[in-house]
Amino acid sequence: MRILVVVPAYNESDSIGRVIGRLTDWAKGSDLSLDYVIVNDGSSDNTREVIEKLALSAIHLPVNLGIGGAVQTGFLYAEQEGYDIAIQMDGDGQHPPEYIGDLVDPILNGKADMVIGSRFLTGEGFQTSSMRRFGIRWLCLAIRMAAGKTVTDATSGFRAVNQRGIRLFSKQYAKDYPEPEGIVQAVKNGLRVMEVPVKMEAREAGESSIKTFSSIYYMIKVTLAILIRGMEKAIDPVKEDRA
Repeated sequence: MRILVVVPAYNESDSIGRVIGRLTDWAKGSDLSLDYVIVNDGSSDNTREVIEKLALSAIHLPVNLGIGGAVQTGFLYAEQEGYDIAIQMDGDGQHPPEYIGDLVDPILNGKADMVIGSRFLTGEGFQTSSMRRFGIRWLCLAIRMAAGKTVTDATSGFRAVNQRGIRLFSKQYAKDYPEPEGIVQAVKNGLRVMEVPVKMEAREAGESSIKTFSSIYYMIKVTLAILIRGMEKAIDPVKEDRA
């Protein structure tokens, strides 16, 4: 199994080197066939210079597409290069690579097509603020209403998909805040989605793309997007490719 770790990065010059260093150090002691690609999402700081100085594997987008566009670029790359599994891992240091094995095991064992790392299953590690936890619970409720799927960490960006998920998300992926919407999209297209417990860490540098003053707008927009996604027809990438 060939595995690609997709690392979206926007203005992560202070953390990206350490994140990739930690990932590659872990991979050396693993029996998984693991590659990575940074998707530099049109950063306005010196993220590109840091990446080039360290000779890291990267795709440099000429403009900022947002987290959804950056991650979809990684899925497109994974599909074109024939990877079996793609893992999304943030470039800010929140996602410990030591949990990659836990993410891919259900896929390797044929139990899931998409696996989400949840910080709330055991309540260990960095748990984010109480206000954001309330928002996440609200989005989990919206996902259950739209897709009939119960999850605990709707906004987790630490997740893995198999080839079917790669094909699906390379064709269509939400632009702004894709993690909750992507769960509904996966379920509606028949992917088996499950969660595994992970311990997340506080971000090493920079700031979240979800700002305090835009949280109400975020909740309204994402809730509506989830409900609309739940009413859409499923995309069957296997059937489309055979046609």
